[in-house]
Amino acid sequence: MSLAACNLGPYYHRPEVPALAAWREGDNQSAAWPSADWWRGFGSPRLDELIDQAQKANDDIAAAVARVRQADAQARIAGAPLLPSLQAGFQASEQRGSTSSGAVKTYPLYAPMLSASYELDFWGKNRAALEAAKANAAASRFDRVTVELTVMSGVANTYFQALELRDRIGIAQKNLEAAQTILDGLKLEQQVGTATALDVAQQATTVATVFASIPPLQEQLRQSVDALAILLGSKPEAIDVTAGGLADLSRPQVVEGLASGLLARRPDVAQAEAQLVAANANVAEARAAFFPSIALTASGGYQSTALSNLFNPSNAVFTLLGSATQPLFEGGALQGQSDLAKGQYAEQLADYHKAVISAFGNVEDALTAVQQTAEQEQRQQQAATAAKRAFEFAQAQMHAGTINVLTLLNTETALFTAQDALAQVQLAHLQALVNLYNALGGGWQQT
Repeated sequence: MSLAACNLGPYYHRPEVPALAAWREGDNQSAAWPSADWWRGFGSPRLDELIDQAQKANDDIAAAVARVRQADAQARIAGAPLLPSLQAGFQASEQRGSTSSGAVKTYPLYAPMLSASYELDFWGKNRAALEAAKANAAASRFDRVTVELTVMSGVANTYFQALELRDRIGIAQKNLEAAQTILDGLKLEQQVGTATALDVAQQATTVATVFASIPPLQEQLRQSVDALAILLGSKPEAIDVTAGGLADLSRPQVVEGLASGLLARRPDVAQAEAQLVAANANVAEARAAFFPSIALTASGGYQSTALSNLFNPSNAVFTLLGSATQPLFEGGALQGQSDLAKGQYAEQLADYHKAVISAFGNVEDALTAVQQTAEQEQRQQQAATAAKRAFEFAQAQMHAGTINVLTLLNTETALFTAQDALAQVQLAHLQALVNLYNALGGGWQQT
């Protein structure tokens, strides 16, 4: 207890950061939070397979796991000075000397030795170094969770993007077929004189425009598959996204939990605080370096010229030594180290504050995005349904001769635009849901 009383501090206290009372969006009534397997709410077995593969093979997750092992090793290294250091040795040599009769004689000398040394952590320097290493190890674990959550969110978003591009390519191809059918009909009508060359040229322009929109979408799809392969730690050719579409996915109801509990649900906030704890311990370590270091050393063993009586008590030898070292002049190194530690603490304090307020902002933005994209998707679905009905009416009236080709072309363009926009809005809503899961911590909870 007397040694503990010499701890120079500073003792860590969690900074006061005002918590958000309630979300601006959402019901603010439920204390429930997303589950750790939140992606299953989208009802996609293929997505489940992809995320399972990413958890096993993603390189970023593997690197984060390796960083955890490194941090644990650093904690063991930092804890070593708190324990005595023991060394054992054995020395055998030949000595040459003169006897009492003047003769020169060579004789062996055997000396097994055991030595121990221990530095009294009177000012808490080594203890502070260990606490800093432990906090860094904890931070590495929180970082691993953050990386894993980022990877899983990236897999979901990239997979949804690939499905959206497939949907848009399918929409473009269907519209291309419809546009080509109309063009073929207009050519026949031109031959009998019921359509003009201008009508044919206008429809040919529509066909060419729709046809030209497909290659960029195919290029983006290829890029999405390649990005997905990187997340999965796999080759692009091994990734299959040739089945399914956005319409096949469920839209889960995300429960946002109470705003007051968010900070215990965000691994990045926990990581920022762990780094702040480590920086605080570094300040204590740098402060203790100004004071004397006290070390105890002891060595003992046997020394004899014959192995047969080596361990005879009369041959025992030992030494005891105590030392104290006080820094007098270090050229400003100790003060510089102290100032550096204090500056690093101030930096980590600012980072922690930013992590906290960013966490609340992320959730607010995600809640707003989910609500707005859901409403936008509903309205865009209505627009796409109305555009399809208008196009069908225009086709029938064109064949009946009651409207001109310009009206048909307008409804055709409106249908393609509405369907393409619907696919993009569906993607935006799904990605907003994923981002909300991510902002809420993905089901993680600090224990």
